Amino acid sequence: MTINVLVVDDSALIRRLLSDIINKTPGLTLAGTAPDAYVARKMVIELSPDVITLDIEMPKVDGLRFLEVLMQAKPTPVVMISTLTERGADATLRALELGAVDFVPKPRLDIAKGIDEYQAIIVSKIRAAASSRLTRVRPRVQQLPRITYTGTEKLVAIGASTGGTEAIKCIIESLPANAPATIITQHMPPGFTTSFAKRLDACSKISVREARGNERLLPGTAYLAPGSQHLTIRRDGADYRTVLQDSPRVSGHKPSVDVMFESVSKNAGHNALGVLLTGMGKDGANGLLTLHKLGAYTICQNEASCVVFGMPKAAIALNAASVVLDISDIPLALLDQLEAVKAGSRL
Repeated sequence: MTINVLVVDDSALIRRLLSDIINKTPGLTLAGTAPDAYVARKMVIELSPDVITLDIEMPKVDGLRFLEVLMQAKPTPVVMISTLTERGADATLRALELGAVDFVPKPRLDIAKGIDEYQAIIVSKIRAAASSRLTRVRPRVQQLPRITYTGTEKLVAIGASTGGTEAIKCIIESLPANAPATIITQHMPPGFTTSFAKRLDACSKISVREARGNERLLPGTAYLAPGSQHLTIRRDGADYRTVLQDSPRVSGHKPSVDVMFESVSKNAGHNALGVLLTGMGKDGANGLLTLHKLGAYTICQNEASCVVFGMPKAAIALNAASVVLDISDIPLALLDQLEAVKAGSRL
């Protein structure tokens, strides 16, 4: 199957770079390029591209407004081209809320030094977008009651990639203020995780922060892996503490879900609850299996509610999931499991 791609960017340099990448990649075809939203709108109608790469910062009509109208009038998989700034990160997260499938940082002026790596990243994201589900079941946030269980021995670990920001938000927004400590790995570059943690914190009953390392894991708090480091944990008496590792990529990623799950398996074992959400590839599948074999309760997001059913599918194929659930049903399943075991499984 050939994927027809429309490039929308006000920079002639970026349009040329993306066009060159698309033209020389087997299976991709350049449908056309547009310098602004007005030209892009006409080309979307005439060409019906399979995927659109869309710059956030454009003159006349910015990328967010164009995306919002596009998703209402003619839903199309979109990969955002974002600047590596705080403003760019906030706008990108808003784009994901509006329906963009994924994003890729805007290439630097000296990108020629790393063009092969950049090409691999954007091609993989375009292909993932082409196979994504725009008609997936939208997350339903539930207002769940406080749980009667209290203690620090239980731990929730959540991993996600493509489409994960909205899936994670659905879970975190639903958790009561006294939910167990939660650690999260979402594939994101540095800086973006800082903005994502702030956005989650603003809409949740629990506190959400970007992990700094050596923090005691506290109930009612979630810790997000920084975009440049693996998030792991260590035992500290009857408690857990965060550990950040600036080690090589694992499963192609840093932070890696597999690294987090393996650490949780070693230090928390059956006291953990593992959740693997939407994402491209298979990061987290082996780690979730390790958790499952130790008796931990493990959940995979179902295909109908995934943007990309890659990571959960890989874990399900390994029989690593205790249950497979719609994203909207995962928060209640977590709390039901915690109420069922209470504090009966001490460290």
